[in-house]
Amino acid sequence: MTSAGFGQAQLVKDFKTGSAAALARAISIVEDETDGFQDLLHTLLIRPPTAKRVGLTGPPGAGKSSLMAAVATTCLARDEYTGVIAVDPSSPQSGGALLGDRIRMNDLAAEPGIFIRSMASRGSFGGLATATKEVIDLMDAFGFDRVMVETVGVGQTEREIVSAADTVVVVLVPESGDTIQAMKAGLMEIGDIFVINKADRSGAVRLRKEMTEALSLRDARVFFEKPSHSGTHPDGVLEEVTALRQPDWDIPVLLTNALTEEGIPDLFDAIEAHHNWLQECGGLASRRRDRTRVHISEVVNRELRRTTWASVETSSRLEMGLNNIEVGKATTYSVAQDILGGLLR
Repeated sequence: MTSAGFGQAQLVKDFKTGSAAALARAISIVEDETDGFQDLLHTLLIRPPTAKRVGLTGPPGAGKSSLMAAVATTCLARDEYTGVIAVDPSSPQSGGALLGDRIRMNDLAAEPGIFIRSMASRGSFGGLATATKEVIDLMDAFGFDRVMVETVGVGQTEREIVSAADTVVVVLVPESGDTIQAMKAGLMEIGDIFVINKADRSGAVRLRKEMTEALSLRDARVFFEKPSHSGTHPDGVLEEVTALRQPDWDIPVLLTNALTEEGIPDLFDAIEAHHNWLQECGGLASRRRDRTRVHISEVVNRELRRTTWASVETSSRLEMGLNNIEVGKATTYSVAQDILGGLLR
């Protein structure tokens, strides 16, 4: 595999000397899967992770972008070098994305201590883009003290953030509904910190009380006995993802107003407290190891899909199988087995 097409040697040199332009270019190469991007990742990521990784998730309109901007401003005031990733949904028709979250953080874009990257989900499910985890790794390797990720925010598919972040912040608003809706969305299972944003609105205090009570029941396993059919991550790793959570952390439910910055210091302190708690109990190392295991599984599956469907033999077997299905000589499963058999020989 060659990487001469984008001048890897110079790019790596610029990246390691702290060029933001080199980081942006490396991210684009990885996002576009330019020939040789795997070699580039291997060269740049051959070091253990050190950045604090924070994920913000929740329904659309909850104020995740505004909250992230407020927390990033706090990081800036504390001289933390911070990377920000905002994932926006792609249009199923055009494949494009508005990348509107970047607009909400425009005031921070010019700050030298903050690097903001918007990403289109490109049809990926789970709240992140396909290359989000690689981009987080790149920002970590670049030397950021903290990397913050905002998910798409489309409700009941926001679970991948658990396998990408050390600390997951779930953002709700009084209009999000009652705690049953949060349970149905799976949000109760993934949050390390819960935030009721836009707390000046009616119902904020009530929702906070309900969430606090529901979380205490969750810790007692009243509502969360796992059914036999659960754990169906698209790549078969959700069981390991949910296992990353630690049961002894006292999950806070905070009231904030991102526009007035009310509650932002408390949120920042809670994020720091969770990170420190993970370090002290050994959960940070185990969570990162399990996260890497999940990521390896995803990369293997992605490369298998790429290799499979790029094969001329696979295309031939598929077309022959389709013909056989049409005349009643094969089924979807027998054709799939034939394709797999050809790959494994």
